[in-house]
Amino acid sequence: MNFYHILKSAHSGWRYIVLILLVLAIVSAIVGWLGKKPYTEGNRKLNVFTLIFVHTQILFGLVLYFVSPLVEAGIRYWKMEHIAMMIFAAILVTVGNARSKRVADPSTKHRTIALYFGLGLIVIIASIIQMTMVDPSRSFFGVS
Repeated sequence: MNFYHILKSAHSGWRYIVLILLVLAIVSAIVGWLGKKPYTEGNRKLNVFTLIFVHTQILFGLVLYFVSPLVEAGIRYWKMEHIAMMIFAAILVTVGNARSKRVADPSTKHRTIALYFGLGLIVIIASIIQMTMVDPSRSFFGVS
């Protein structure tokens, strides 16, 4: 097994952690927002860990971008669309985390996280679904 296959497996498997953390952070934010709950240290840590895992996934993806034979082959989805959508999703998560730090009201913090992390999750899921359409050998839940 060479470096490319190890990194590809790591990138493919890491997505589950990212998706689970995003869902947990979004659910926690919605419950906090609608339930008018305080913004706790646990909320902050969950959001920061989600941010770290999303950024780590992007780093895996960027390294893969430069060593992948799919990009070298010029397949448009891998060369343009996947990388752009994932970077955009990471930007949404980053902006949401940063903006939540700037406000004092707990309800606004929760709403900001729910909105930006939710939009980021939608972009990520849309990109994964698009991947399964471009390459039928890949599945949403399968490790490629």
